[in-house]
Amino acid sequence: MAHHLRTSRVIKLLILCLLATVVVVIVLAIQPVIQETSCQCTTNRNTHTGFESGKGHQLAIIVPFRDRFEQLQEFVPHIHQFLNAQKIRHVIYVINQVDKYRFNRGSLINIGFLQSREESDYIAMHDVDLLPMNPDLSYSFPRNGPFHVAAPNLHPKYHYDDFVGGILLVANDHFQMLNGMSNKFWGWGREDDEFYRRIIDAKLTVTRPTGITTGENGTFKHVHDEKIISRDMIQTVEQKKVSELML
Repeated sequence: MAHHLRTSRVIKLLILCLLATVVVVIVLAIQPVIQETSCQCTTNRNTHTGFESGKGHQLAIIVPFRDRFEQLQEFVPHIHQFLNAQKIRHVIYVINQVDKYRFNRGSLINIGFLQSREESDYIAMHDVDLLPMNPDLSYSFPRNGPFHVAAPNLHPKYHYDDFVGGILLVANDHFQMLNGMSNKFWGWGREDDEFYRRIIDAKLTVTRPTGITTGENGTFKHVHDEKIISRDMIQTVEQKKVSELML
């Protein structure tokens, strides 16, 4: 009963914060968060040999968000309990896009990094509709480079080799070195693929979980329903212009 009450309080507090605009309110069309030419930023169970223990580190879970409150209500208590079981110190940032432009996931993640960098030393770029179910999926500090939790052989939907979406852990110094994510992708998709190119160009190595036997059907719970929430999948070079025409 006590655990249920604590979980309820977490959910109520999160929703209250959203409604009180404690989450960052942004207008994406005004200016990029991190410039494309130079970054304006200043600066336990362990199944992966590139990880350090959770001691001394704090993870910022960055959730790019818009109009998915039911998924958020399931996500917050689940990820909180999952990370507590691994003794991972963490803070959850829900970065809520409230304007009428097309969704800009890259900018939201950049904002989450800027908001969290003072108190956390690594981030998880985390989709709100993807819940880790296998306790052997480590969220520990990725000191050797980005760690892709939602690996192509484990993700329930996306299986191409260069895929780094869903859940990606990145140390703060690596995220800043990569100049964050591109702010130029409006609508759904492709920002992760561009970020992968930044990782490769910087000669960093993406690592992924090993020894996970639950496969693509049992490692994550994917709670997205296209019938309820459709994705904006228009692809065009002039994506911001399309956004303006949609207002």
